Amino acid sequence: MGMSVGGGGGRGSRRRRKPMSDINVTPLVDVMLVLLIIFMVTSPMMTSGVNVDLPKTDAKPVNTDTKPITVSIKADGSIYLGDNPVSADQLVDQLKAASDNDPAHRIFVRGDSHIDYGKVMQVMGQITAGGFTHVALLAQQPAAAGQ
Repeated sequence: MGMSVGGGGGRGSRRRRKPMSDINVTPLVDVMLVLLIIFMVTSPMMTSGVNVDLPKTDAKPVNTDTKPITVSIKADGSIYLGDNPVSADQLVDQLKAASDNDPAHRIFVRGDSHIDYGKVMQVMGQITAGGFTHVALLAQQPAAAGQ
């Protein structure tokens, strides 16, 4: 049922097709777009640090010149300095090491909204007793003012 197009006639005149030497970039582009989307979705999740359910507030964000040190308190009462767990006894010593003994270095305390307020105040008191003067609480910003 096939039809031969082209000249030359008989059986002996069949030509072999050369393999195509061009690179097909469509699958490469598809894979790169999928990877781009995956990285766009996962990169904001990697910058957060320890997951803490922050309370909501209408206060404006603080302007920051230098990177502050973040102390997080999870719902189970465990304390984290950045992403690293730390005991309450070692907290001030590790804060001094992280701030290069700068008592004016900003320290943000993030407390889970389901934790006892006294535990947050105990940690803040421990930090200020260690000589740090710029200690602030962090809260989750509202999604939008019109909602």
